Amino acid sequence: MAPEQMAERDGDPEPVAPPRPLDSVDRDILRILRTDGRASIRAVAERVHVSRANAYARINRLVEDGVIRGFSAWVNHERAGQAASAYITLKIVQNSWRTVREQLQALPGATHIALVSGDFDVLLLVHTPDNRALRELVLTKIQAIPEVLSTRTLLVFEETDLGPRPGRPAELA
Repeated sequence: MAPEQMAERDGDPEPVAPPRPLDSVDRDILRILRTDGRASIRAVAERVHVSRANAYARINRLVEDGVIRGFSAWVNHERAGQAASAYITLKIVQNSWRTVREQLQALPGATHIALVSGDFDVLLLVHTPDNRALRELVLTKIQAIPEVLSTRTLLVFEETDLGPRPGRPAELA
């Protein structure tokens, strides 16, 4: 692959082809799938006015190109037995992001990890069964990571997911 065709995906130095441009049909397919990830190929094809074979090929290309990273369900964490939620900010040793990210990904209840700018380096969202489990996660697992210099835990009292769902338009940048 030529150097001008190399790009970085998800912060990893692995070379990938630059993304192909999306047309209006691709963007419509993404809006439909963001709202209803269980939509059938037939339903998607009908809504974007293409054949089922064309819709199938486009969805596969979007997956292969890394535009669609997966399909998931919106979970009510409290009803799923994960009643305690918190954002945890971390200050980490300089240039240790990849190592820390790998260790954070392995934590039970970790649902979102972001490398950020500002007063701290990492923002981590976790869901645990209760505050005791949250305390154990922070004090015995996160603070035990050698590259973690400090943490701050922000308890979530109430949350509302703003992602697309039926009845709410799915926006694409």
